[in-house]
Amino acid sequence: MPKKNNEVKAKLADTFDKYDLYEESVQCSEAEVDFIEEQFFELRGRPARFLREDFCGSAKVCREWIDRNSKNRAVGVDNDQTVLDWGFKKHFSHLSKNKKARVKLVNSDVLSVSTCKQDVICATNFSYWHFTERSLLSQYFKSVRQSLNPDGALILDFYGGLDATKKLQEETQYKDFTYIWDQADFNPINNMQLCYIHFRFSDGSKIERAFTYSWRFWSIRELRELLVDSGFPQNYVYWQEWDDERNEAKSEFKIVEKVEHETAWIGYIVALL
Repeated sequence: MPKKNNEVKAKLADTFDKYDLYEESVQCSEAEVDFIEEQFFELRGRPARFLREDFCGSAKVCREWIDRNSKNRAVGVDNDQTVLDWGFKKHFSHLSKNKKARVKLVNSDVLSVSTCKQDVICATNFSYWHFTERSLLSQYFKSVRQSLNPDGALILDFYGGLDATKKLQEETQYKDFTYIWDQADFNPINNMQLCYIHFRFSDGSKIERAFTYSWRFWSIRELRELLVDSGFPQNYVYWQEWDDERNEAKSEFKIVEKVEHETAWIGYIVALL
């Protein structure tokens, strides 16, 4: 009997795809595109039409972007062909010829990719933190600058807070699985952090270390100064607002220059040429 139970547990974890789990638990492309549309229009006085999603993974943001307006065009860039193929099959393979023509997925290093001029280039889910040296991150920002229209914008996200560098595991329950964010290690000497994403299922089986992140924990001030040095003279910090009555984060973000240092926070930097 124990052998049979073990076989059942192993099979349950094997029935899930880690990219599906990631999209459900980590990404909210609708909210991200809402932010891009609203803030670009507010800052530039026109709608953005050309978007490039760097470190795009399955390119879910690209899909949301082309769904919003028939004039929208999207480019997704990632150096992992496996996840690009997975994303194309899930999000784009069944689309009409017209929609397919408005998106392009590129297997390339974001430091050297060549694309047409963009209105918006976004690097979210803290993906650009994989550039652990100042020179490399500056090179990336300068490359982005060359790929933007004169009134374009670079959009980055960030996180932080009192718990952001602690060793901890946070669990979030979803319908079919538990998402586990694991901050496994942090070195305050060089700000290098090691994190994992695990998934656990109702039978006790797990996908351990489905995703691994070894990155530099960049501070907001470091990023803003480096953006200026790299050719983005204007940049704005957008802070997620909080609903005190419901004790939960709102979907709205506002421009700030001073905030309280809370347990955890997330936000965006919008950088302009």
